[in-house]
This record gives sequence, structure tokens and C-alpha cells, in this order.
Amino acid sequence: MKNSRRQFIKNTALTGIILPSIIKEFPEVKNSESKVIQYPITIATWNNKKAIQAAWSILKAEGDALDAVQAGAMVPEADPEDTSVGYGGFPDRDGDVTLDASIMDHKGNAGAVMYLEGIKHPIAVARMVMEKTPHVFLAGSGAKQFALENGFIEENLLTEKAKQAWENWKLNSKYEPKINSERHDTIGILAQDSKGNIAGACSTSGLAFKMKGRVGDSPIIGAGLYVDNEVGAATATGLGEAVVKKVGAFSIVEMMRTGMSPQMACEAAVKRLLSMPNHKDLQVGYIAINNLGQYGGFSLQPGFQFYLIQKGKAKLVESKSYFKNK
Repeated sequence: MKNSRRQFIKNTALTGIILPSIIKEFPEVKNSESKVIQYPITIATWNNKKAIQAAWSILKAEGDALDAVQAGAMVPEADPEDTSVGYGGFPDRDGDVTLDASIMDHKGNAGAVMYLEGIKHPIAVARMVMEKTPHVFLAGSGAKQFALENGFIEENLLTEKAKQAWENWKLNSKYEPKINSERHDTIGILAQDSKGNIAGACSTSGLAFKMKGRVGDSPIIGAGLYVDNEVGAATATGLGEAVVKKVGAFSIVEMMRTGMSPQMACEAAVKRLLSMPNHKDLQVGYIAINNLGQYGGFSLQPGFQFYLIQKGKAKLVESKSYFKNK
């Protein structure tokens, strides 16, 4: 029975079709609960308390969700102690810190930067791409040129801590993109303001000591982040290659469109990872909100957390996971 169930999940993941039987496994939210409006809300991957507080300061003043998610993402981007986002992020195998970020607003507009070097706040550049260009993605030297032409300042993002970690890595140069046991990673942040409008942002320095030129899921619309104001939003953290292959964030939003709650959709999206041959050796975590302000989060491996403030009440949540603690 267990093997046949896994085969069914595998087939479902490959076709991308949400069949009635998988929906039956995750029944819809009760009607009495589904009609309760629970926004404003902001939620982020990991224990990003300061980021969420920055976002909430805008929401509680009846500000826009887009401004809130940008403000939230910029907190870890500027933190030299955060080794997986922005300034302080661990470099690639050549010692270069390269950043990826994406942002989406409630109108469906999107902007993203990939492989950006020397600019501390890639999320702000991504928003500028969204608002000032006809494009969605800018990459590499083109993204950097655009940033500099629009007032951003070039900075050295390689801290002494990150440089020392890179020097230590070079002793063996062993590259293993496995489970992240530390309680921080990509920041994905979602918000719904007092008007009911939803926005999302995602920012990262990517896998430590990655191959030069590697880009993960964070800047890819539909993979690391997706927003549909009529339905909800989702974002991801963990091994980007796995998220990209399953178009994680988009799949969660589409499952919520069928009537699933954010929690049920996150769980279903994680179970799609089981068709990957190396799924026991990787970590992926998802968070989501729907258009009523209800939230959910789920991960493949234990250890994932997410932080939120909803109607003024803050909460750090130890996420449930498909695999349990040993």
C-alpha cells in the first residue's frame, strides 16, 4: 500500500495534475473557518524575527504589502552574521558573493535579479527592475550595471567570517548540497495588508561554495516565489534545484485555487518531492498564505521554522515535516 501510494504521488508530480483523490487526502477548510478574514499578516521562512518586525511596522500603519516585504527582506540582506543572504553570505567556490532575489506585487507584476555582485540589497534592485523596466529578469553584469545607474553603491560583500569559511572549504573543496542543518537559509517573506493585497519577496546568496554562475530557485518566478492576489502566495527555502524542478511556489498557489488551505497545499507540494531519487538527502521548506490571511508551512526534513505576525500577534512556528526527528 505504501509503495503504491508513493508511486501515485510520483505520477501526480510528473503530470502536474491535481487529481480528486489527492484533494480527498487534504479536505477543504471548514466553511466556518474559511470565511474568517485573518489579515493583515506577514510571514517569513526561518526565525527572521527582525525582518518580520520591519514588515509589520509598515502593515500596522496600514502601509502596502509590497513595501512591507521589501523592508523585511532588506534586514537579513544587511546582516553580516547571516551567511545565506546578502552581506555576509558565503561565496561561491571562486570566493565571489553572488546574490539572487525576486519580488511580486498584488497586480501580478514581478522583478528579479540573478547572479548580482557587489550590491547589498538585491531585493531593492529586483523591485526597480519590476517598476522601471519592461523586463522581469536581469542577470550578472547587466543587473549590476542597472543597479549602479540607478543610484546603488558597489560594496565588498565578503566578510571576514565568510572569507574564512571559504578558505577552510578550499582545504578539501568538497561540494555536498545536502540538508541545511542550520536554522537559517534563504529568506522568503509574504505579506497581506489591511486592504487585502498580497505581495512576496525572496532573497539569498545561494548555496555556499556553489559552482560559478549557479542560480537557485529564489529569483525564479513560480519556483521560489509566486503571488496571485485572488488566491494567495507561497515561497520556498532549501535546495533550489529541487524547488525549481517542481515549480514549488506556483504549484502551492494552484492547489489553493482548488480549495486547499495553505497548510494542505504546502504538505502536498512537499510530498511531490518524494519522486526525486535523492529526496532523503535534501531539505525544502514552504510557507504560504491565502487571500483570507490563513497561513501554512511544511518541510521535507525536520528543523524548519517560520515566523509570523498576524493581527499584531507574533509567533515562531516549528514546522511539521514529512520525515520525523530520529
